Amino acid sequence: MGHHLSRIAVAAAVAAVLSLPATAGTSTWQIDPQHSSAQFSVRHLAIATVRGAFSKVTGTLLFDENDVTKSTVDVTIDVSTVDTREPNRDNDLRSDKFFDVAHYPSMTFKSRKVEQVAPGKLKVTGDLTIRGTTKEVVLDVDGPTAPVKDPWGHQRAAVNATTKINRQDFGVKWNATMDNGGVVVGDDVPITIDVEMVKQAPPKSGN
Repeated sequence: MGHHLSRIAVAAAVAAVLSLPATAGTSTWQIDPQHSSAQFSVRHLAIATVRGAFSKVTGTLLFDENDVTKSTVDVTIDVSTVDTREPNRDNDLRSDKFFDVAHYPSMTFKSRKVEQVAPGKLKVTGDLTIRGTTKEVVLDVDGPTAPVKDPWGHQRAAVNATTKINRQDFGVKWNATMDNGGVVVGDDVPITIDVEMVKQAPPKSGN
């Protein structure tokens, strides 16, 4: 009788483990667009640097606390929010000479691989889509930071990600040639993304 009860207990324990959701140990973090932005810079006339930002960044991080390499990132940037502190230039950037916001209102990044390269440092490889063109890029990421509780009781964390792209690879091709043979707008564009995230409550299990 004792052996029979033991077998029942073991079977019940195994069943309990197998019934755990596949996402156990994974938390969902929603990007807070009010405290996130994507900054970029580009060379102008080969002598100066123009800096700008996209002020609306949204998306989700599924973070696996047990194995960070199983985490995923999905980010969307509203291109219409481009801001270089010069309205005429911003309108130019929204036009079909550059981002063509009317046809491609968003740029997106979807991760395919997450690697831990050092404590607090990740390398995230994924697909970046700009103006309807998708290319693989690698983000160097600091974070996520240790979570903190905000005044409303929500857990928050942050990450900082950097990369560099060639705008020509994404079809953002407009340029003009100067008298000395140089160009008005440089091709290499460093990008920095600062993201603050809010941890989402796990879904309630049904009865």
